[in-house]
Amino acid sequence: MPDTQQLAHVIIRMTAAVLLGSIIGFERERAGKAAGLRTHILVTLGACVFVLACSGYGMSSDGLSRVIQGIVTGVGFLGAGSILKLNEERDIQGLTTAAGIWMTAAIGVAVGLGTLGLALIATILTLIVLTLIGGQIDYKAEKKQASESENTKKTRIKFLFSYLLILRC
Repeated sequence: MPDTQQLAHVIIRMTAAVLLGSIIGFERERAGKAAGLRTHILVTLGACVFVLACSGYGMSSDGLSRVIQGIVTGVGFLGAGSILKLNEERDIQGLTTAAGIWMTAAIGVAVGLGTLGLALIATILTLIVLTLIGGQIDYKAEKKQASESENTKKTRIKFLFSYLLILRC
């Protein structure tokens, strides 16, 4: 049976993992992404629990390092499942979702190790990237795609006129 101080540390860390995971998950849910609130909370909490269980068991730093490597690899596979190639034109979706899941696991590991400050800073930076940077890039991509679409139309019209001129001669 753990002592009350150790139990308090575990409860604080697991609660912090849920709260930090929910911040990122709420943003993803609000953005309408497939991996939302519950997914991010579970990934953060799961990574935290793995680290806490190993630390509480008295595992060496080498053993804990291998557990963390396993978390990183396993969550990488989870994220890979969210990446979709939609068509032959190299239209790929889900990369940001995969990276968000991976980052959420990293935050869970940080919380499990007791580095709550690092986990909080990582959460804030992740939120900034997902909200501020993402919107600007999406706008630029849409604007570029519209411009390319307009250029493609102009090229087709020029080709058609050239073709008609050749047929006329």
